[in-house]
Amino acid sequence: MMIYFDIACLAVFACSAIICAVLILTKDFHMRDKGDDAGAVQSAHAAPTPRIGGVAIGVGLIVSIFLVPSAIQHTYALFVVSLTPVFMAGLAEDLGYEVSPRWRLIAAALSSLLAIVLLEVWVARADVPGVDWLLGFVPLAVVFTMFATAGVCNAFNLIDGLNGLSSGTGIITALGLAAVAHLAGQAQLASISFMLIAVLMGFLVFNFPWGKIFLGDAGAYSLGHTLAWFSVILMFRVPELSPWAVVLIFFWPLADTGFAMYRRRRSGRPTDQPDRLHFHQLVMRLLEIKYLGRGKRHIANPLAALVMLPFVALPVGFGVLLWDKPFWAFFAVICFGGLFVGSYMLALRVAISTRGSSAQGGRKGGFAFGPAE
Repeated sequence: MMIYFDIACLAVFACSAIICAVLILTKDFHMRDKGDDAGAVQSAHAAPTPRIGGVAIGVGLIVSIFLVPSAIQHTYALFVVSLTPVFMAGLAEDLGYEVSPRWRLIAAALSSLLAIVLLEVWVARADVPGVDWLLGFVPLAVVFTMFATAGVCNAFNLIDGLNGLSSGTGIITALGLAAVAHLAGQAQLASISFMLIAVLMGFLVFNFPWGKIFLGDAGAYSLGHTLAWFSVILMFRVPELSPWAVVLIFFWPLADTGFAMYRRRRSGRPTDQPDRLHFHQLVMRLLEIKYLGRGKRHIANPLAALVMLPFVALPVGFGVLLWDKPFWAFFAVICFGGLFVGSYMLALRVAISTRGSSAQGGRKGGFAFGPAE
């Protein structure tokens, strides 16, 4: 069985890598009539680059249908079908058809509704008194599940700002879910998590460190949907699994997204308006301006991802350790939340100080904290 999964993972890895290579080699064709987001306010790259890495993720997941254990093949195929709305909406945006964030979120919710209908699974508990009682009503549980899983889709899209960050976070999250599945005796769920890791690794070969291709909205939203539903299914099959442990496993993208919505609303801007104040953007600019010097973004970008990923992995590790301990998992969420906000404010203060020092020293550039430069 282990040899079989080694071969299956190798197959989907190769499939994902080959698709990425083809997309890179043919970029002059599929990027010919559309602009690139290199000038976008939230961009962390300078040169036009294919944003349809999600195609490799999608094809890899389709191929994996034929390689998962036969006992779950039908159910897994239904799950992959549920990706269709969110994948297509994201791909349309990646190809330049300007699908608004609202419509992409609606597509994510539709994908979740499709998964609920096809799999007959939803979130039925939150380990919160009162909320668990409300989730006993199926319509409310369905709406909550659609909202929560669509939020995870959006979260993975928002952290897709550095080479390897979103896909690396996806790999770490999938490893956390696989570890919990193993501890809970769910070997089949662990196996499909490793299949997703193999798909992401095939993409990562070309995305990190030099960023030859990006996930794009199709890839980031599909990744979020896949991981969110792996966790929903795992919670459904393992009653002992605490939802707070799941929050820990998804902590970084959820914390970054929640805090971004808070600071945008506080500043009076729409919550879906992009900016340059995500945690990873602060880290990249600190490295670029304070240590590497301007013109070194091609180094600062992947280096910032390397700096970030250990912090992404830390709450995941606690989520695995506390997977069946609701109180301590909740306590850990509160602690990591405080650490996230505190470290963000410290990074922002250092960034502002660096900008001030640069201005006094007569250097051009520095940090851009508004919605545009």
